[in-house]
Amino acid sequence: MLRFVIALAAALAACVPAGAQSKVTIGLTNSATDVGLWVAQKKGFFRDENINAELISFDSAARMIAVLGAGDLDVAAGGHSAGFFNAVARGIDVRIVSDKSRNVTGRSSIRLLVRKDLVDSGRYKTLADLKGMKLAESAPGGSAWTVVFKLLEKAGLKYDDIDHVFMNFPQMTVALQNKAVDAALAVEPAVTQALRGGGVVAAANDYDVYPVHQISEILYSGKFAKTDPALARRFMRAFLRGVRYHNDALDEKGAFAGARGDEIVSILTEFGPFKDPAVWRSFILSYCDPDGTLHIPSLQEDLDIFVSQKLIENPVTIAQSIDTSFVDWAVKELGPYKKN
Repeated sequence: MLRFVIALAAALAACVPAGAQSKVTIGLTNSATDVGLWVAQKKGFFRDENINAELISFDSAARMIAVLGAGDLDVAAGGHSAGFFNAVARGIDVRIVSDKSRNVTGRSSIRLLVRKDLVDSGRYKTLADLKGMKLAESAPGGSAWTVVFKLLEKAGLKYDDIDHVFMNFPQMTVALQNKAVDAALAVEPAVTQALRGGGVVAAANDYDVYPVHQISEILYSGKFAKTDPALARRFMRAFLRGVRYHNDALDEKGAFAGARGDEIVSILTEFGPFKDPAVWRSFILSYCDPDGTLHIPSLQEDLDIFVSQKLIENPVTIAQSIDTSFVDWAVKELGPYKKN
C-alpha cells in the first residue's frame, strides 16, 4: 500500500504541478474558431494543467503582435499577417506554434458575396466580371486578404482592375445592403448573416482557389516560450484537448451532432459574440486540426503574396516563423487523435 501511495503521488505530481495556478494571458478575436480555447476553459482543461487562463479580447489579430512581441501577452489566437512576418524579420521573438483553423474543401469560413441585383441583371456572371467593381475586403496583409489575389488570378485580373474598399467584416453586410459596395470577401458568421438577410449571392469560396488554406494559428511570445517552457507545453496540451472535444461533436460533414454537439453550441453561445444558438448552427466551422498540425504550403503561399506586394520589409522564411516543439510534445503526450 505504501509503495502504491508513493507511486500515485509521483504520477500526480508529474501530471499537475503543485502550488498556485500559473496565469497565462491569451489574446483572441472572439471568432468561431476560438472554440478550442473556449472549450478548454469551460471544461476545466486549463485548470487540469494548473493554469489560470485569462482570455483577452482584441478587435483584430494584428493588434496582438506588438504586445505579444513585448512579452505582455503570452499567447495569441489569430491569423498570420505581413505584420507578424515583419516582426520575425526584425528579430522580435514571436512564434507560430500550432494550427487554430484552416479552410478545406467543403469547410470554408471565407466566401465571396456579390449583390443579387448585379447577378440578376447579368452584370456579374463570373469572377472576371469583378473588373471595375467595388470589393469590400479586410485590411491588406492578413491571411483572409490573400484570397483576393487568388480569386483575381483565377479570373485573369490584376489587383488594380477592381476598386478596393477596406472595412471590418461586420460592416460588409451593411455595405452590401446599402449598395455602397458591389461585392465583399466576408468570413463566417457574417457570411451566413448576409445570406439570411437577402440581397446577396455567394459567388465563390476560399477553397475554390485554396484547396487547403491555413487561416489562423496559436502564437507564443518568446518570453512565454523561454521563461517557462513546461507551462507552455501544458498550455498546448490543454488547448488540444479542447480542440479534440470540439471535433468529437461533429459529424462527417462538420456539422454539430448529438448531445456533444449541443454542448459545444452552448459553449459557443456562452463565450462567443452571438447569443442565439441558431446562428452557430447555421454554418459549418472551418477545420480545427485535432493534432494542431500546420499546413506549411499555404503559409508559404501567403508569405509569397505579401512579398510580391512589397509588404515584407526584410527577408524572412517560414522556418524562422514557426516552432512546433510544443505541439509535438502535446501530441506525444495525448497520442494521435482518434474520434470518440
